[in-house]
Amino acid sequence: MADSILLGAGDLPCRLLLARANRHGLIAGATGTGKTVTLQTLAEGLSRAGVPVFCADVKGDLAGLAEAGSPNPKLEQRAAALGEADYAYEPAPAVFWDVFGQLGHPLRATVAEMGPVLLARMLELNETQEGALAIAFALADDEGHLLLDFKDLRAILGHVAERASEVSTAYGHVTKASIGTIQRRLLLLEQEGGERFFGEPALALQDLMLLTPEGRGAVNVLAAEKLIASPRLYATFLLWLLSELFEELPEVGDLPKPKLVFFFDEAHLLFRDAPRSLVEKVETVVRLIRSKGVGVYFVTQNPLDLPATVLGQLGNRVQHALRAFTPAEQKAVRAAAETFRPNPKLRVEEAITALGVGEALVSTLQEDGTPSMVERARILPPRGRIGPLTAEERAAIMGRSPLAGHYDTPVDRESAYERLVGRASAPQAEGPQRTGGAPVRGGNPWGGAALPPRPVPEARGPRGGRIPDTGGGLGGMVGDILTGRGGRREGVVESMAKSAARSVGRQLGNAVLRGVLGSILKR
Repeated sequence: MADSILLGAGDLPCRLLLARANRHGLIAGATGTGKTVTLQTLAEGLSRAGVPVFCADVKGDLAGLAEAGSPNPKLEQRAAALGEADYAYEPAPAVFWDVFGQLGHPLRATVAEMGPVLLARMLELNETQEGALAIAFALADDEGHLLLDFKDLRAILGHVAERASEVSTAYGHVTKASIGTIQRRLLLLEQEGGERFFGEPALALQDLMLLTPEGRGAVNVLAAEKLIASPRLYATFLLWLLSELFEELPEVGDLPKPKLVFFFDEAHLLFRDAPRSLVEKVETVVRLIRSKGVGVYFVTQNPLDLPATVLGQLGNRVQHALRAFTPAEQKAVRAAAETFRPNPKLRVEEAITALGVGEALVSTLQEDGTPSMVERARILPPRGRIGPLTAEERAAIMGRSPLAGHYDTPVDRESAYERLVGRASAPQAEGPQRTGGAPVRGGNPWGGAALPPRPVPEARGPRGGRIPDTGGGLGGMVGDILTGRGGRREGVVESMAKSAARSVGRQLGNAVLRGVLGSILKR
């Protein structure tokens, strides 16, 4: 069936309908029960159906899907028994990312894109310190200081501390002690390597939604072995990415298949010690992002790791084995069993503790939107390698990546640090001038036609509000007036002058308009 993906089979085949794949899902189970292999099977199936995927590789073994699996008669027999007639070993078109820039393309965001609310969570600030951080963002916004990288954030905080008395009068009480605490937290984050996440070129979301000339969706694999060692940084980063998708993508309703499927591994880290207000905001994003054509699948050990309000929105479920040795574990088994539509042939609560490796209870949404009866199923084996890549294999795959060279070299243009510290430099050599502005793409290393040029991303003011760079809003209108846009090709000097003028226009527009996400995350 071209409109669905085979996950496995029990008495009946278990298929994920592509038209219902944006209704979100859950992959749960104890350690060692097969969650990662199920995730790999699902990611490969979505890719073959033309759906790009983003997933985190927290143990280093998911990256193997970029290479074809080794012949194994048992896997072949299992696939045939489950009804996969065209089963064959093949690699998935993978693109590797790494916040630290070591095992994949550097994945960056600007400080302004992260915003004060998510940044405060990343730094584990209290309410008073978060307020001081918000004041720093507001001051940067009003004075036109771009917050792009780590040193920009340090510079604006130092600027606020120096003017604490004046700033307190205009924006609200802020103390040097609060600023000092934030600076110390930044130092800890820097020691963990988190400062590498901030800067330019920032991620352009369309680069997560690439297709091969054959129509297969890219499987974006985030190397998270090092990132997961900082759970708060990991969870905040993925929440930021999910929020960016929610804010930037247009409303499309229910599509024949999703535009992107996002897997949130170790999902319990998102909600650990999270305030109720943040949980409510995550719930809002999960509920509304479906209409943007994005499916979100949480991967965790125990369904109770997720808030009930979020769990209730996950229509497609794969439950691997759970252990039930303690009263708490027995409660979790009962709770997991109660989330499925009953099957008269199956005692779900008993089955959950008796599932073998590679077995799962599966329930997916049907065409009418109702969940199917739970089925005890054997999961289809993946076509790619089950296991990690060698360093040489990873390097070779990155070398022929469609994005090779577009994010690897950082760009440091004039921003808050240069203006406040007094080190504004002469105009830079020709190169990326805007957030996310990597060089225009030419040929497609995957083969086939050239990739389309990357559209210029929308700019974001230091408070987090987005103003389109061209047309349709106050920021674009002011920018047009200041730059006098025409249809002819611009010279390098003229282009740089217009870029500076557009920045002024965006700053003026930011005082009036704010992005959708800024409203949702605003406390």
